[in-house]
Formats: sequence, C-alpha cells, structure tokens
Amino acid sequence: MVVTKVNLEEKLGKFSEHWTPKIVGELNGQHVKVVKLKGSFVWHQHEKEDEFFLVLKGTLKIHLKERSVTLSEGEFIIIPRGTEHMPEAEEEVQVMLFEPASTVNTGETESSLKVENPEWI
Repeated sequence: MVVTKVNLEEKLGKFSEHWTPKIVGELNGQHVKVVKLKGSFVWHQHEKEDEFFLVLKGTLKIHLKERSVTLSEGEFIIIPRGTEHMPEAEEEVQVMLFEPASTVNTGETESSLKVENPEWI
C-alpha cells in the first residue's frame, strides 16, 4: 500500500452533484467519503452500521424522530445503528463520512438517491 496525502478541497472540486458520496480513502474496512448535500434526503436507518458526519463547509441539519441537530463547520455527529434520521441542507454543505465499506447511503430505504457503489476519486 502506498502512503499518500489527500487534499479534501481538491477532491470536492472534482464533482458538483448532490447526495452522491465519493470515496477518498479506506482504512480498517471503513470508507472515508466526501459528499455535497443540498435540500432534503430521505428518512432512513442503517441496521448494522453507525454513521459519522463531519461538516467541512456549511451547515447541516440532521433530523431524528425526537429532535433535530444542527451542525456547523468543524462539528460532527455519530448516528448510532438503527437510528432513523434525515439529513437536510438549506444551502450546499460539504461533508466527510466515515462508515463501513458495505454501507449504502439510504440504508434499507429504497430511493432514487440510493448509491450502492460509490465512485473512488
């Protein structure tokens, strides 16, 4: 394995579409992904995986059944497995995700936003 550095700004500059996570690294069976979000996603949950969201740029709201949490740049949240949630961004937000390589972005929910095999960039 070759040791390389990753420039997140450069990686995020390679695409413009929303809700399509891109893989930028892998460690210990986990994918490191970047994604641009705008608008509302779908309510979903991941039965077997926790999900880590780190806001790189912008503001992200994560709706949970009992409350909503707003994340600003430099803040993160871990969504425990089995927790139904819905990300929402009024303006474009850039996010880094850490999750098992097998994780599908919509969990068990069928949606046109489902990305089963994210692209490596």
